[in-house]
Amino acid sequence: MVELKNVDVLYKESGVDALRDVNIRINDGEFVFIVGDSGAGKSTLLKLLTNEILPTKGRVFVNGYNLSKLKKKKIPKFRRSIGMVFQDFRLIPGMTVFENVAFVLRVTDKSNRFIRKRVPYVLNLVKLADRAKSHPSQLSGGERQRVGIARAFATDPGLIIADEPTGNIDPRLSYEIVELLLDINKCGATIIMVTHEHDLVRYFGGRIINLKNGQVVFDDFIPGESPNSHDEMDDEYYDDEGV
Repeated sequence: MVELKNVDVLYKESGVDALRDVNIRINDGEFVFIVGDSGAGKSTLLKLLTNEILPTKGRVFVNGYNLSKLKKKKIPKFRRSIGMVFQDFRLIPGMTVFENVAFVLRVTDKSNRFIRKRVPYVLNLVKLADRAKSHPSQLSGGERQRVGIARAFATDPGLIIADEPTGNIDPRLSYEIVELLLDINKCGATIIMVTHEHDLVRYFGGRIINLKNGQVVFDDFIPGESPNSHDEMDDEYYDDEGV
């Protein structure tokens, strides 16, 4: 579960109120889109969830941890409970696809036997089993992001945060990346996806949290255009927020 209670974030150096009185609760197993213009507070929200910064006011809970009271020695364990998918992939160039995914398992002290079973499983899930011996330079942008998703899911985290995961790939492949994240969500992982691509949000629908000037201005479910979307539309979201 992810929960923010009456959270403010004030950057003292610049005097910017990045977040103001934010209250969000995301239950285990949910898939949530976070949207908002540049400067709305999306990056600050992600920094809170990964314990890069602490709130000026309020409390943040992630995966059973109270981040305001988290001791430094427990931060690595906490962060291992989160899988991260990055816009710029962040793959290790000198490693193969298999080795990139295996790396996150090795740093968590998984056995070689476990790695030999787990890595092929997640590569098959993202449809890259035949690219296991390839290096990142030999992959397309979409394939690199699939490796990134496989790496994030490899440790079977309770929460996966995808920060603009479609930002550096062909727009035509963006829908495939979201569908892949939805498939992983069906495996039980909670997914938080930050995106500025409103076409994706319109297509898939679901729960949308819209930030504006550091505040939550919309938090509800909307239908999508895909076959599995919801049946009812929230006109306020489309009309007022322009998505």
